[in-house]
Amino acid sequence: MKIRKTVPEDLPRLREIYACARAFMAAHGNPNQWGPTHWPPEELLREDIRDGNSYVCVGEDGRVIGTFFFIQGEDIEPTYREITEGAWLREGPYGVVHRLAGDGSEKGIGAFCLSWAFEQCGHLRIDTHGDNKVMQRLLQKLGFVHCGTIYVREDNDPRLAYEKY
Repeated sequence: MKIRKTVPEDLPRLREIYACARAFMAAHGNPNQWGPTHWPPEELLREDIRDGNSYVCVGEDGRVIGTFFFIQGEDIEPTYREITEGAWLREGPYGVVHRLAGDGSEKGIGAFCLSWAFEQCGHLRIDTHGDNKVMQRLLQKLGFVHCGTIYVREDNDPRLAYEKY
């Protein structure tokens, strides 16, 4: 597998991958994180691509099998400014991964993408829905520490905040 920046021509494939991810999450006890709103909206995906923050995971056969948003810098995620029921482990510049999804065709897509993102910055933050047990297990397996709770603008559901450095 390899990671590259997303190009506009990848957009139809991204929509397919997110549809697979929504179905997977619903089947594994997490129907509310992306399901009711058909998250993420196409305009947001276009914005991510335009801004250079969208990445795809490409399988050995050249097919796009995963996707995610990645950005790094100082204080880059507004929703991470306020954390309840805990605290971030470390201050300073960090990377953020959002909207991580795979098509399920290969084992380890999520771990590969998160490991790549961590290699880029050495300090990574991520959040996930409380019902997303699959992601929680993956984050723990990769050495992320649960730091507390954050809230996103899209809905009122709290998100579990994780960090690794």
